Amino acid sequence: MLAWVILWYLEQSPYASLFHQHGSSSGHAHHHRLPAWLSSMTFLAGWLLMTIAMMLPTTVPLVNLFRRMLASRQQKAYLLLLLLTGYLLAWLSFGLVALALTRGMEQLAAGRQMLQTWIFSAGLFFLAGAFQFSKIKYACLDMCRTPLGFLMSHWHGRNDRREAFNIGWRHGLFCIGCCWALMLLMFAVSSANLSWMLVLAFIMAIEKNASWGRKLGRPLGVALIIAAVGICLYHLS
Repeated sequence: MLAWVILWYLEQSPYASLFHQHGSSSGHAHHHRLPAWLSSMTFLAGWLLMTIAMMLPTTVPLVNLFRRMLASRQQKAYLLLLLLTGYLLAWLSFGLVALALTRGMEQLAAGRQMLQTWIFSAGLFFLAGAFQFSKIKYACLDMCRTPLGFLMSHWHGRNDRREAFNIGWRHGLFCIGCCWALMLLMFAVSSANLSWMLVLAFIMAIEKNASWGRKLGRPLGVALIIAAVGICLYHLS
C-alpha cells in the first residue's frame, strides 16, 4: 500500500516522467536535463516501486507458506526478508534489461518520438497477446500457481540464508517468465499510469492465484490481439 501511495504522489508531481519512459511534455524538459546514468537510476527506482506495488502481492501464498514453515526459527524475519529481496532483485534485473532494450530502440529510431507512436503500442499489445498462447507462459505459470510444491523442491535446510534468497530469486524468474509480456504493456501507455497498473496487477493476480486463473490466459490473449488490431485500424482510418 505504501508503494501505491508513493507512486500516486510521484505521478501527480511535475517530475513524473523521471520515473518512466513516457510522460507529459512538461516532464520531458526535466528528464532531458539529467545525465543518462541518473535518468536510468530514477527509472529503475520507479520500476522497483511498480514491482512492489503490482507483483509482490501476487506472491502472498508463497510468502505465507514460507513464514509458517519458519515459525519456530529465530531468524524467520531475516530469512523472509532474503526471500523478498531475491524476488525483487529478479524483477529489478528484468527492468534493467527492459531499460537497455528501450534505450537501444531510442538510438535506433534516432529519437524518442518513435517509441511513442501507435505502432509501438500496437506491437506491444500484439506481443503480449501472442505470448498468452505460448507453452513457456504456462510452464512458468504452473510453477507460480503451486507455491507449496515450489517450496518443497527448493528448501532443504542446509544453508538457510542462501536457500531463502534462492527461493525468492527463482520464484521471481518464473514470475517474470509468465508475466513479462504483460509488464511490457506498461510502456504502451505510461510506465507509471496508476489505472493501467491496477488493471494489469489485477489480471496477473488472478492468473497466478485464482482457481480458474489459468483459463484466463487465452481469452486475454485474444483480447490483447484484438486491441492491437483496433489500434492499427483506428490510426490507419
